[in-house]
Amino acid sequence: MASAPTGMQRQFGVTEPISTAGPTELDLARTRELEKFLLSAGLYESQEESTLREEVLGRLDQIAKVWVKRTCQNKGFSDQMVEEANAKIFTFGSYRLGVHGPGVDIDTLCVGPHYVSREEDFFLGLHDMLAEMPEVTELQPVPDAHVPVMRFKLQGISIDLLYARLTLWVIPEDLDISEESILCNVDEQSVRSLNGCRVIDQILRLVPNIKHFRTTLRCLKLWAKRRGVYSNVTGFLGGVNWALLVARVCQLYPNAVPSMLVSRFFRVYTQWRWPNPVMLCAIEEGTLGLPVWDPRKNPRDRTHLMPIITPAYPCMNSSYNVSSSTLRVMTEQFQHGNDVCTAVEMNKADWSSLFEVYPFFDSYRNYLQIDITAADEDDLRTWKGWVESRLRQLTLKIERDTYGMLQCHPYPHEFLDSSKQGCQCAFFMGLQRKPGVPIHEGQQFDIRGTVDEFRHSVNQYMFWKPCMDIHVSHVRRKQIPTYVYPNGVRPARPQRGLGKSSSSPGVKPSQSSPNTVPVNTGEDMMEDSAHGNSKRQTERTVDVMDRYKRAAISAGEGNTVSGSSSVSPHEDLGGVEIAKTMSRSPGAGFTVFQSVTNDQLDISIKKAGHSCSKNGLVHAAGSGCVLICNSGLKEELQNVSPGSGEVSGQTANSQAGNLQSGVMEELEATVMLGTAVPSHPGVQTDKTRKPLIRLSLASTA
Repeated sequence: MASAPTGMQRQFGVTEPISTAGPTELDLARTRELEKFLLSAGLYESQEESTLREEVLGRLDQIAKVWVKRTCQNKGFSDQMVEEANAKIFTFGSYRLGVHGPGVDIDTLCVGPHYVSREEDFFLGLHDMLAEMPEVTELQPVPDAHVPVMRFKLQGISIDLLYARLTLWVIPEDLDISEESILCNVDEQSVRSLNGCRVIDQILRLVPNIKHFRTTLRCLKLWAKRRGVYSNVTGFLGGVNWALLVARVCQLYPNAVPSMLVSRFFRVYTQWRWPNPVMLCAIEEGTLGLPVWDPRKNPRDRTHLMPIITPAYPCMNSSYNVSSSTLRVMTEQFQHGNDVCTAVEMNKADWSSLFEVYPFFDSYRNYLQIDITAADEDDLRTWKGWVESRLRQLTLKIERDTYGMLQCHPYPHEFLDSSKQGCQCAFFMGLQRKPGVPIHEGQQFDIRGTVDEFRHSVNQYMFWKPCMDIHVSHVRRKQIPTYVYPNGVRPARPQRGLGKSSSSPGVKPSQSSPNTVPVNTGEDMMEDSAHGNSKRQTERTVDVMDRYKRAAISAGEGNTVSGSSSVSPHEDLGGVEIAKTMSRSPGAGFTVFQSVTNDQLDISIKKAGHSCSKNGLVHAAGSGCVLICNSGLKEELQNVSPGSGEVSGQTANSQAGNLQSGVMEELEATVMLGTAVPSHPGVQTDKTRKPLIRLSLASTA
């Protein structure tokens, strides 16, 4: 196909296009393959579902009108005012763009008169009205979001409903919200809500080919979801952000077809120099004096890391949620997409390679697990939505308290453990030291205070109930629960060294373990119930074994296990090793010292003037102390009596489910260390200590 003539061609965007070249026959063939893949991926809804959506939108419009009339009547207005009272429903997002798929929600906006408030009438009055309707389910208000929203299902169709309060007494049926005057004297939240519709209309006006834009956007949205970077609320990009990025590429290559646009998308944004903004048109100052995005005037705008500017007045940064950690993740994914597209163009890969699911649970060694519980499904839905909306704050707090040296990767999906009773789900965050920062001796990241601050802010939820709870715990990769994997099966990992093995299936991932990111919030402590059955006893014992599989041990170097552990000189065994305190049990009063020689681990247990010495590792818990022997590479469990300090034998075979003999794993340097920084609650530094090395004992149940 020949290139389109450029002499009279309209220029789209703030710059001239990079190329006006049209597609070759090979580009057209790749586009057909891409469209075929999108069709097979189920991205297009059926005609029946499309008809149902139209019916639901009509029903929603009726509900809004009845609600406004009822509100007007309750406020004591005249009968004529009640008769003229009106509200109007607009759509935006993927539905208005024409790129929605089956089962996705419809983004809607309700525009009402000035006497109908958001706080009282919308989030209370309309909420109660919807709650009484049998066709409305999964009702979830989110009033404290940046753009307040009410989520629910109407006749099975998911709805996200915003509210904009205009200065008009009566809302006309032919209301045009694209006019700038509609924003006069409107509150800030209503401006944001109105901008959803206004931005979508502007995007469709500013792209050279709407059909090609829609196909490319469908492709990029699917890619972003499978690569785990589609979520505005957790600090990545949402639908409008991806639409703006795709629209800009369409402007830069006005005659390109979707296969070309997808490839150019990754090529452009792999090389983009953030925080240079992405803009579809010049920023207009407007006549209403509303604040627009301008880093020259607004100090807050200078802090934005990935500005993607909306084209409708007042122009805003739609990607204000992006943090340094999530920007890093997206930059890496752009590079990955660029590499795959290059391979596709060289006929070394097909389009399915681009859409492979990101292996999140195989990408980090350390994770935060955020477990949330509620009394019933309705409470869990509202509680989950609130917690998810605050996860970005946890990422920002961790970055702040560690000076950006500990980076987070929040995964924008929740997981349900079907084996547990009750209403619960979990979110996960990957943790890693900032790339390029050298490991500095003795440094740990203590984020317990950060997590406590996050939990306190989450518990300020205005709809909080006593049954709503949140637990935050640190888990290693081997501790990741199997329910996060497809079909509940943990995928096999390639062997990296002698003795490498998977974690014990009996380990409870929500429980604490020795680690270099102390998150000892009280929820990750092992249950200690005198009425526990044999299954619980086995799980507890296996958990003890697993804790010391990951114990920080390094022959000839001083190390500490974070949490309640501390380093304490005890004795010098011929210059081979200095003993360290491994753990302290407030309940039993044990202080455990460890010494390492080439052949054995010597433990000195001191309690109430009594002492004993055994080979192995000691864990003090509750009223007793579990001793794990390691003589001749054989693990053995023993109970230490808190009353006498003597050791009573009980083997691992009876207590720990036939734990097998252990072998030493390869040394694995922890990723939780970084350069020394000034003293701060989130960073602990002691130059007298060596970087932690993790040494585990491989075992199977």
